[in-house]
Amino acid sequence: MKNIAYIILGTFLGIVLYKSEAASWFRIYEMFQFDSFHMYGIIGSALAVGIALVFWIKKSKIKSFSGETINILDKEKSFTRYILGGTLFGLGWALAGACPGPIYVLVGAGFWPISIVLVGAILGAFVYGVLRDKLPH
Repeated sequence: MKNIAYIILGTFLGIVLYKSEAASWFRIYEMFQFDSFHMYGIIGSALAVGIALVFWIKKSKIKSFSGETINILDKEKSFTRYILGGTLFGLGWALAGACPGPIYVLVGAGFWPISIVLVGAILGAFVYGVLRDKLPH
């Protein structure tokens, strides 16, 4: 039953990303060229909603679908990991024209060439998992 809830939420998020053009290569290109506020508005809105939800979850002691208390731990303060990780993420985003969420949206919308990017993203996540202990954190 809870898997159906995840599928419904994921489908809803995919529709929102597609309809808001957050998965559009042209919108992402505009963002990296500083030609349009569209993507910055979407990212800023998502950030504001995320901050509000995390604050609410921490204050309300809400439980997960399985009844466990949700604990959100504080992040370690580190400069190197965020600069390296952010730079690699941004370069991959600029090269592929999509970050991880929109990759799934584009595959679901029938843009099959993005499947190559999906395979690369999965392979990159696998390589990160293998090398995680050797990377600066």
